[in-house]
Amino acid sequence: MSVPEITRDFLLAHPLPEPEIEGDKRSRGRVLVVAGSVDIPGAALLAGLGSLRAGSGILQIATCRSNAAHLGVAIPEAMVIGCNETSGGGIDPESAERLIKLGTDCDAVVIGPGMTDPAAVAELTLAMLRHLNGPALVLDALAFSTLRADEIPQDRVGKIIVTPHSGEMATFLDVRREDVVKNPLQAARRAAAALPAVVAMKGAETYVVAENGQAWLSRNGSIGLATSGSGDTLAGILAGLLARGTEACLATVWAVYMHGQAGRNLTMRLGAFGLLAREIPGEIPAIMQGLSQ
Repeated sequence: MSVPEITRDFLLAHPLPEPEIEGDKRSRGRVLVVAGSVDIPGAALLAGLGSLRAGSGILQIATCRSNAAHLGVAIPEAMVIGCNETSGGGIDPESAERLIKLGTDCDAVVIGPGMTDPAAVAELTLAMLRHLNGPALVLDALAFSTLRADEIPQDRVGKIIVTPHSGEMATFLDVRREDVVKNPLQAARRAAAALPAVVAMKGAETYVVAENGQAWLSRNGSIGLATSGSGDTLAGILAGLLARGTEACLATVWAVYMHGQAGRNLTMRLGAFGLLAREIPGEIPAIMQGLSQ
């Protein structure tokens, strides 16, 4: 059975919800980004920028305490929360109670970009999954690959989206990376059913798979996107669309396409190599505007 391709015409036929013309920033949605580590502080910034450029109205970032002030200066649009750190340089899972309280008032929560210390990430992610019922949850990097399907609450259909590359998917499924690369659609369908969650199976061609196995294919990527931090921006873009009230599958399809188109636009201007992840979010508003006409 063929998989429908995500194209401009497809998106024009499946538009994003329109924002309220007279609404305030709260009506555009609130995002919480839980991200970064002592060694990778910038991932939180990249995800945060992605969410704002995709149209969210309010941004909160939770990260390691030692990086919080610097991040607050780098992205003054955000409220930045400093969390205690583990000996491995990650966010201490004892911060879960505070982050759950913050997340309860949010429309979308991103967990994982740039986070290290796998045991701490697994504990924090699981606590938030179990106690955050309202917002959509975007699980990236270790927040996905350290999960076990039998630990996940089964009442979150339409609320969990995961964004793995082939290595992270292989870890989650306990298979070889080569097996995922050989059949990424099959791997994505296994993960989508097991969690259950919407899966963005990243690669040269990216599959978006719903919990029921329905799938869409984006061929809109480019070699320019194969750069550090690119996936962090995708997680943020996705959260921004979710915060605006977009349904999980539709938000993921749009985010994947626009992320790929941003890479194409930048590659045309800069060449195939040298694109910086921080440049990706700036392309998103114009791409959205072009797709609304």
